[in-house]
Amino acid sequence: MYDIRGLNEECGVFGIWNHPNAAELTYMALHSLQHRGQEGAGIVCSNGENLFGARGMGLLPDAISQVQLDSLRGYRSAIGHVRYATTGASELSNVQPFLFKHSKGDLGLAHNGNLTNARQIRHALEEEGAIFQTSSDSEVLGHLLFKAKSPSFKSNLKAALNQIKGAFAYLVLQKDSLTATLDSHGVRPLMLGKVDGAYCVASESCALMAIGAEYIRDVEPGEILTFNDAGMEEDNYALETKHRMCSMEYVYFARPDSEFRHHSIYNVRKALGEQLAKEMNIDADIVIGVPDSSLQAAKGFSSYSGIPNEQGLLKNRYVGRTFITPDQKMRERAVRMKHAPIRDVVEGKRVIVIDDSIVRGTTSKYIVKALRSAGAKEVHMGISSPPLKHPCYYGIDVSTHAELIAAYQTVEEIRQEIEVDSLTYLSVEGMHGVYKQFESKGECDACFTGNYPIEIVDHLLPEEKEKKTKGV
Repeated sequence: MYDIRGLNEECGVFGIWNHPNAAELTYMALHSLQHRGQEGAGIVCSNGENLFGARGMGLLPDAISQVQLDSLRGYRSAIGHVRYATTGASELSNVQPFLFKHSKGDLGLAHNGNLTNARQIRHALEEEGAIFQTSSDSEVLGHLLFKAKSPSFKSNLKAALNQIKGAFAYLVLQKDSLTATLDSHGVRPLMLGKVDGAYCVASESCALMAIGAEYIRDVEPGEILTFNDAGMEEDNYALETKHRMCSMEYVYFARPDSEFRHHSIYNVRKALGEQLAKEMNIDADIVIGVPDSSLQAAKGFSSYSGIPNEQGLLKNRYVGRTFITPDQKMRERAVRMKHAPIRDVVEGKRVIVIDDSIVRGTTSKYIVKALRSAGAKEVHMGISSPPLKHPCYYGIDVSTHAELIAAYQTVEEIRQEIEVDSLTYLSVEGMHGVYKQFESKGECDACFTGNYPIEIVDHLLPEEKEKKTKGV
């Protein structure tokens, strides 16, 4: 199945410890994280002795009914998850949080990201007799935890985390504690907050704001936070850590009202647009952004260039995230349903269209064609990120070069393909320069450069496949 927008992030997580309305607040927080996953949602709660859960397919209101939510009232700790599948089939068994019932005690598990050696570890565990209930890579950590022999859960967790590779923000709920941890590169985001004296964690700060929580700080790479009745305990499992936050979190995935390291995503995207204007020397009458994630970049472009910013495209907000068959004509029809030009704004104008990225080119090609049909004299396109040339193995559903038009076509060839008068991408250097303005400590740019910060085990990289084929 293909999403017409082209990029999807895996999921969003939320957890809260020792609050009388834990389930209700988790449900509200998941609403704010719905943009991170629409295939399924779930909540697991603790009553201090046992864990109970509810989950389902689809958007949050469809996945968890009012009856199910009512059944979780009164429990004081909870974790929640909204899912978009990058590994594992789209089916109920893969919807998180996973709930393990074991003689060592109940355990709830929620994961945002993607493990790059899950297949290898799973095979080894199955050889030893482990039985997996899902096709998700996330289940691996649960098996490693129960396989460990130490009486200390913290020791078992550290041992397990040092066996897995990839990008992950994990939440682990037990009857007497909630644990949050981030991979040693911090590829996926995780925020610490507090509401009514209760600690909480979320994939984005917008979820904290939705429940009236104070946003305290970002969880650091390799960090382990444990919440229990004694408070919060800070620890680390990794000897070496690097900051490599996913660049596309800034560009596209996060909501503009979220913050990373207390810097607004809105302002980051606006600055990306300003930098693009510095690099794109095109004269035009108006600048328009592709709704919704490119509107801030268009505003920044306009601010720096002096070219008026107008709303030239209207988004149909009632279409939703439409999944369609992999047929080009059907994709074009689906795009047509979502974006419509405003003729009075663009007719007779030289138009600069700002978008955050180009994946396959289907959306861009339609938008250019629609603007010309509405009377635009010229159509130029500016992209507020560099060309997407390489697959992501860390939690975005673009896993092959074939899905990325920039992987096999030059900028000029893409320009001709989407039939635009000019096409300008933001440079890699310009992008990193913007992030430094907002105190970023380092980003993952593998999808632009092919420089993967974390070892890929389950997926051989293209050059490795070539070497293997040639017998090198």
